[in-house]
Amino acid sequence: MPDLSFSVESAVAARHAMTPLLSFAVSIKNSIASEAIYSVALRAQIQIEVARRNYSPDDQEHLRDLFGTPERWGTTLRSMLWTNAGTTVGPFTGLTSVELQVPCTFDFNVASTKYFQGLGSGDIPLLFLFSGTVFYDRGDGIPQVAPISWSKEARFWLPLSTWREMMDIYYPNMAWLCLRRDIFERLYQYKVRHGIPTWEAAIEQILAAREENVAA
Repeated sequence: MPDLSFSVESAVAARHAMTPLLSFAVSIKNSIASEAIYSVALRAQIQIEVARRNYSPDDQEHLRDLFGTPERWGTTLRSMLWTNAGTTVGPFTGLTSVELQVPCTFDFNVASTKYFQGLGSGDIPLLFLFSGTVFYDRGDGIPQVAPISWSKEARFWLPLSTWREMMDIYYPNMAWLCLRRDIFERLYQYKVRHGIPTWEAAIEQILAAREENVAA
């Protein structure tokens, strides 16, 4: 029965997708080098191991929304689920590689987006937990099916610059903010009532008025 091991070799920003994607190069090795693998239905749960890196004072300030004040980080800094992804691996014997494409979001209601955006520099510690199904030939020409052991995992340090490059490709000089519909309607009515041409100008006007009130 196949005994597969996995390693994540690199990550690049996909440039021509419909939505932001990171493409991870995953190397797959079967301990039984001569065994013919027909295909693999591969799944991966990807976690962010937030406690495995250091954080500057600026990072700590930007991440307060997620983890609270630094004195609480001993209890609040826990691994978080980023996403789940999957792909199909074609026939191979011994060793192969595959691209695992991971959709990303710039929605600031999502914890992973807050985390990535809150970092100033460095790398992001990721843990890939692999699972799935292997279709193989046990040597007599009869197709066999086996699960991938839940113990299969791989760690990878994702450069923050790669994530930022991806977001700059799809959202240059932009950020997304998701609002409740009633709040959006109030903002829309404010924009129309004051004859403001863009959403940015409407928010700038509200902020300026707020700052004037605080200063007064």
